Amino acid sequence: MKKISKFTGVVMLSLMLLLVSACQKKEAVDNGDKPELRQLGFQRNFDPNEDPVSKMLEEETGYKVQYEILPMENYDDKLNLMMGNKEEIDIVKMSAPQYHKLAAEGALEPLGDLLKEYGTTLMDVNDEESWEASKIDGEIYGIPERAPRPFVGDALGIRKDILDEVGKEVPKTLDEFYELLIAIRDKTDYIPMTGFQPIVQQISGAFGFNAQWADVKGDIVPRIEREGMKEYIEFMQKLYAEGLIDSEWPVNDYESARDKFASGKAAIMSSYGWGASGILVPTIKDEFDTEIELIMGITGPNGDRGAWVEATGVSWYIGIPKASKHKEHAMQYLNMKVQPELFKKMTIGEEGVHWEKEGDRMVPILPIFNDERGNSDWFMTSTDQKVYGDYWILRTRKDENMGNTFEKMLEQVDYGETEAIRFAPPLESNAKYGQRLNEMESNYIINAIADPKSAENYEDFLTKWRSEGGEQTTNDFNDWYKTYTKQ
Repeated sequence: MKKISKFTGVVMLSLMLLLVSACQKKEAVDNGDKPELRQLGFQRNFDPNEDPVSKMLEEETGYKVQYEILPMENYDDKLNLMMGNKEEIDIVKMSAPQYHKLAAEGALEPLGDLLKEYGTTLMDVNDEESWEASKIDGEIYGIPERAPRPFVGDALGIRKDILDEVGKEVPKTLDEFYELLIAIRDKTDYIPMTGFQPIVQQISGAFGFNAQWADVKGDIVPRIEREGMKEYIEFMQKLYAEGLIDSEWPVNDYESARDKFASGKAAIMSSYGWGASGILVPTIKDEFDTEIELIMGITGPNGDRGAWVEATGVSWYIGIPKASKHKEHAMQYLNMKVQPELFKKMTIGEEGVHWEKEGDRMVPILPIFNDERGNSDWFMTSTDQKVYGDYWILRTRKDENMGNTFEKMLEQVDYGETEAIRFAPPLESNAKYGQRLNEMESNYIINAIADPKSAENYEDFLTKWRSEGGEQTTNDFNDWYKTYTKQ
């Protein structure tokens, strides 16, 4: 028999130990030996570690997770700092610009192999369009979380008693809307309409545009270059100059506009969202004994009518940072959360406890639904696309006023405009220039509305916008769109 040399024996022993170690590592994912994970999520004012959903997920999955929330302000800076410092985060939920930036910087783990081994349910519950939208240079660095279903989430809100006072009906056309504002200005002491945003969707729709990036005869065209934009700005200038909209429009924010409407200073609130109705409907009822009517889909002089349709693409991307020491466990945990029964339990809870059926409708049982599932959307790390649309509708009913307002606003979906880039992958140019371009557009329109004499000429502004990334971003979206529409 051959003798085994001391050197050979050491090598064989080392190989055996490596093999055992590898097997033990793989078994650690399968045998219940689960480390504590760390998950970073988007900004919201609550403590996820004390939420009933976090406790339920720990019981169901066996994983203890330490949840952290990005701050309400400077959240991008905080995220970049944490990732740049290679903090040991196991799961991070990102917007599209955040996703592209972190992937480009090499901060995220490529997920292809992990998905094949530990993410089979994730692969199944997300459709091909969603996965394609997640690819950067052909590689997946983030699991898609697709929006639940298309909806329009706002309208113009007006108090019914003021309509009655000035003898007007809910306006359907731009001329009727203008006449209503004049009547409020001349016959009452109210601010005719308060707001803050550069684009009032129900008004811009009357000029033929809503989406930030739209398909116009097969080409992707940015909103700032759309036919009708110049006319929209001129109309808003007219309203401002004639005292028909809030003189503080340029310095308002959402909260100040909402408070002016709620306190009775303003007759109409632009961007009256369904989420605000939970507070505003009872407030207006208690303070003024009246209801809020919705002004939707105003028709313009050329027959145009529109609204902005939201929730049509991938809303979030869920990544595993390279600094994570528990990548296999992180993927296994993410995969467990989209198993049908657990996903349902996480999202809407249990039938008879958190929700019940009324005919063919699922409705929440209050207040326990809000107490125990009110923030469950924060914990989502992808969805079961086949069922989440229905679950999400149930969630909109967690406040009766919100649910009723939301369902009324849904009629705008039929004539609303969707984002043509909703399934575009996170393009480098959009990540680089997108935020700046949005700021340029907003600042220009607000300034042009309130102070047209000092505002740049519209064509001069477009030249500047194009030169500072607008042209490159538009070209890149069109290059992608040509490929997308051929699929």
